[in-house]
Amino acid sequence: MTDPSRPAASATGARPSSVTISSYLLYAVAALQVISVILELSFIGKTQQVLKDAYAGTSGEGAEGFATAAGIGGAVVQLLVAAGLVVLATLNNRGKNVSRIITWVVGGLAVCCFGASFGSRGLARSMNTGSGNNVPSADEIQRRLDDVLPSWYGTVSTLLAVLILIALLVALILLALPASNAFFRKPAPNAGWEPPVPGASYPGHPQSTDPGYPQTPGYPQAPGHPQAPGHPQDPGANPPGPQSGPQA
Repeated sequence: MTDPSRPAASATGARPSSVTISSYLLYAVAALQVISVILELSFIGKTQQVLKDAYAGTSGEGAEGFATAAGIGGAVVQLLVAAGLVVLATLNNRGKNVSRIITWVVGGLAVCCFGASFGSRGLARSMNTGSGNNVPSADEIQRRLDDVLPSWYGTVSTLLAVLILIALLVALILLALPASNAFFRKPAPNAGWEPPVPGASYPGHPQSTDPGYPQTPGYPQAPGHPQAPGHPQDPGANPPGPQSGPQA
């Protein structure tokens, strides 16, 4: 017998481990994104100064302002995505199929963004931006950044990006497993409530089939039912009262 106070638990059953692990991975992705943002913003001043010195007196002078604004905007987007992943992971644990679909959409876009970021880094290193003018190349800018940033900064940044990408991919795959599909599948709708028909009895209370059962006081008692105390069965069986006197 199902408990009407807990329809979701009885309808979807126990949460499979694939959904639980996926939610933990989404929480981990959110935490790693926050760490990455903190790491990036803590050195944004030094990065801006390096770009300012590198592009000073060149045709790219002033590019450090655009790079700083882009870095801050990207950090804000990462924080919003991290908060959204936390909310989606919580809803996924509750069996909300809509949140699973949104997780696939947001996670897919994030995976594409991380992949494009890795590709752009490799492309920027392979291109020489200083050909034909006095703008420093990407390798020169990276060398100057390596001089002012800690030696572990690049390694930690790359490691965080790789961990985020792998955890996000595994979380999305776990949500697509058959066990997860069964958990998110909507149960069959229950029959709607119908008002009682006039004259019909309520469930659990069978209607009396004895036509002689008394409904109000004063009606004759049905055969087979004991007489209530204080009400004799035959009013004529009571002895007459004493005579008031001899007859004349």
